[in-house]
Amino acid sequence: MRRLALALLLAVSPLADRAPSAQTLRIAYQGDVVSMDPYAMNETFTTAFLAHINEPLVRRLPDLALEPGLAERWERVTDTLWRFHLRRNVTFHEGEPFTAADVVFSLERVRKPGSAMLARAASIKAVNAVDPHTVEIETDGPAPTLLADLTNILILSKRWAQANGAEEPVDIRARRENHAARHANGTGPFRLQSYAPGERTVLIRNDAWWDRMEGNLREVVLQPVGSDPTRVAALLSGQVDLAWPIPVQDIARVSAAPGIRVMEGLDLRTIFLGMDQSSEELRYSSVKGKNPLADVRVREAMYRAIDIEAIRARLMRGRATPTALLNGPGIEGFDAAQNARRPAFDLARARVLMAEAGYAEGFELGMHCPNNRYVNDEQICQAVAQMLARIGIRVTLTAEPAAQYFGRAQRRDVSFYMLGTTPPTYDSFSTLFGLLMCREETARARGWPTIRGQGQFNHGGFCDREADEAIAAARTELDPARRRAHFAAAWRVMIDRYAYIPLHQQALAWGMREGVTLRQRPDDVLDLRFVRVQ
Repeated sequence: MRRLALALLLAVSPLADRAPSAQTLRIAYQGDVVSMDPYAMNETFTTAFLAHINEPLVRRLPDLALEPGLAERWERVTDTLWRFHLRRNVTFHEGEPFTAADVVFSLERVRKPGSAMLARAASIKAVNAVDPHTVEIETDGPAPTLLADLTNILILSKRWAQANGAEEPVDIRARRENHAARHANGTGPFRLQSYAPGERTVLIRNDAWWDRMEGNLREVVLQPVGSDPTRVAALLSGQVDLAWPIPVQDIARVSAAPGIRVMEGLDLRTIFLGMDQSSEELRYSSVKGKNPLADVRVREAMYRAIDIEAIRARLMRGRATPTALLNGPGIEGFDAAQNARRPAFDLARARVLMAEAGYAEGFELGMHCPNNRYVNDEQICQAVAQMLARIGIRVTLTAEPAAQYFGRAQRRDVSFYMLGTTPPTYDSFSTLFGLLMCREETARARGWPTIRGQGQFNHGGFCDREADEAIAAARTELDPARRRAHFAAAWRVMIDRYAYIPLHQQALAWGMREGVTLRQRPDDVLDLRFVRVQ
């Protein structure tokens, strides 16, 4: 198997026919950069990789603490007005100076239709350039997560975007692309040399970068390798310097290999299952004329039918922490008292609930999952399908690469699906705002108050007024205790209504050859600024 996997890699990989330099890092990752447009996809790996090319005003250190980025300092003038002082003598890769005009342009562009990062700018009411090196951001209320949100909004060159017809964000849902989809011009420590989606992406060091790099990389070559055996074989054979994730079943074997080490850690990411609860009829189901997932009894039955301990022990080899929430420890607003999975695995009760809902004989249900984004994602979905079969839900599973899957999910072309979430602000509001709040268009149709961008990733269409009010209150609450009480109220609705089926927090496992040193972040982000190769 290893020989075959390596042969496949050599056959398709351009890494095999090039000798690495002492300062080249060759990476095999399970997924790929979805687009070069930093507003096309709200996905951790894509945003983190692009942050080496385009930079934010505020950035994070390896311990996730905030530090100045393109803004050298800032102050909160009032509860709703922030002033940012921009770095001087910063240039984009094509030579144009970085100014306040670029910040205003970017913060307006990220709020345009089609942007997948709209939720990160939801609190922004207006952006004004005071002078070429000062920007003021007005929020529509107190915004306790503004600085954290800004770490995920990467700044584009206004001149470059306008010159290349990229004023609008790439819209993956509408399959609308422009120059920014495959080209980049940022201020960051690396420049984009080439981008071949599905094949490889090459970055080269920006010697004109304004900051000092702790690492020594001159070149970075990213190879997407979705196959676990092929990715592991590439590392063991020396074809790549860094590979992740290492499958849980291979960690011991890879750790024992000469010249290789595995770095493990706890991941902030939560893996969960979503269900279309809002469509009158499911797109992928044998039930016609109604939606079985709109019935809370069916959702509870599905929850009870999933043996989370079996998934943890057998598929994850103990390297996962079952959860009842969509956020785990380390995220502001996490509540350990609410995190115990209730109710317990109970097939008998699940069958009773199915019968009470009118589905004693079950039904067919389509399930969509990625097969190269999360640890054992396809295998987990296969296990879930087998478990649901025991209560009569006959699942047809479609597992596809993340690049295709995320576009499908954003188009809401799913009935039952898997996703993972790490709130980019490390605050529960981000998760609740995007995943639990009623979709903006639905709330508006019901005459409820709305916040631009709410429910952007609520692909299942769950909608509850009590939850919305609690989340909206947390959005502008500056007192930590009162914010946590609002979060607890929203989590309680999610749990009681079975809005989602949380599964677990997964673990990190990165494999690297000797001579590679790096800092592993608990959000599964590789920061190339701190990588050294020998």
